Amino acid sequence: MKNKFIIITIAVVIIAFIAGFVIPKETKPSASTRIILEHQYQAYIAPKCFDQEDVTNYLEDSTLGNAEELHYDAFDTCTENELAPEQDSLWISLLKDIGIMQKKWDQW
Repeated sequence: MKNKFIIITIAVVIIAFIAGFVIPKETKPSASTRIILEHQYQAYIAPKCFDQEDVTNYLEDSTLGNAEELHYDAFDTCTENELAPEQDSLWISLLKDIGIMQKKWDQW
């Protein structure tokens, strides 16, 4: 009886572990992701998109969390594409969320 319980427990753990590599999960940018606020248009810009944008001088270096608090929208499709969630497995997404692996936005 005890051996049966151990075997079932090990099987469940192995299945859960393998499923973590198969189950998809979106990895989203954190609230501390660096962006540029364009106050004139009440929008935010991804740093990689800044050079190709026609912006005013009413700019501020900030975070995505701050932009969301101000209810700013993405400046254009370039920013939307740069901040789009990544499709990862459950384990990879978890490792990125806790900081063991880097997200693409961490290098901004």
